[in-house]
Amino acid sequence: MTNPTKLAPEKKTLKTFKPLGDRVLILQHTGEEKTESGIIIPDGAKEKPLIGFVVALGTKVTEESLELNDVVYFGMYAGNDIKFNETTYLSVDTSDILGVLK
Repeated sequence: MTNPTKLAPEKKTLKTFKPLGDRVLILQHTGEEKTESGIIIPDGAKEKPLIGFVVALGTKVTEESLELNDVVYFGMYAGNDIKFNETTYLSVDTSDILGVLK
């Protein structure tokens, strides 16, 4: 698997949406399009990625626990999809975030 910190978007933030409470907005890592042997994985067969990049912090989230552009791991069934300008984000409660990759 590729190092997720190298895949992080360059200081990507979403200024038009502010999550409320203890929620954060995550841009999910798209995952691998091919296997190591070169087989292309169709969209229907891909697993939901469990890693993403924080693009917006909720009103109750402290900068000590999470920061913008952090790479985070979250639970498989965590959050709700939100679509802005052709991009789908995930709104996740901080309790569903398993950890931060530093």
